[in-house]
Amino acid sequence: MPRYIAFLRAINVSTHVVSMERLRSLFASLKLRDVETFINSGNVIFRSPSRPGPLEKKIEACLRQALGYEVATFLRTDAEVAEIVRQKPFPERAIESAGAYCVGFLTEPLPAPAEKRLMAFRNDIDDLQVRGREIYWLCRKKQSESMFSNAALEKALGLRCTLRGMNTMRRLAVKYPAAAE
Repeated sequence: MPRYIAFLRAINVSTHVVSMERLRSLFASLKLRDVETFINSGNVIFRSPSRPGPLEKKIEACLRQALGYEVATFLRTDAEVAEIVRQKPFPERAIESAGAYCVGFLTEPLPAPAEKRLMAFRNDIDDLQVRGREIYWLCRKKQSESMFSNAALEKALGLRCTLRGMNTMRRLAVKYPAAAE
């Protein structure tokens, strides 16, 4: 049975505070197995035989009803998380000296016009790469000095997205390694 990691948007940001206990309970109410949370920022690990697309919608509907607001949900398997961590979209030297290095999750790969709009954010501070359903963002300075953000990304692309730091992704990949097939 596949192990998924759900990356949730709008959890424990601003007034949208949700305890990890409540989040685990909501996921368990959907008959998902081995439910765990990872740090307080909307990362939920679980097992399910269901397909990712319908499962994302089911989770979003449950969270919307229980929390009273939309929570965009992006599912990846443990193998996909391991692959995200293995990717090297920027030179290692640039990654090591970066102020921030993040990955953004999308539900579908970007169409060419949207990718062109995304690349318009590239400048001396920010570099971006797209690989499948992920956007890699390298910020050469502090994130507070950048004009790029999740909100700017969503507005420019007209798509939902959520960002995670690559340190978090590496920790997830270590704690939840892909099962040997």
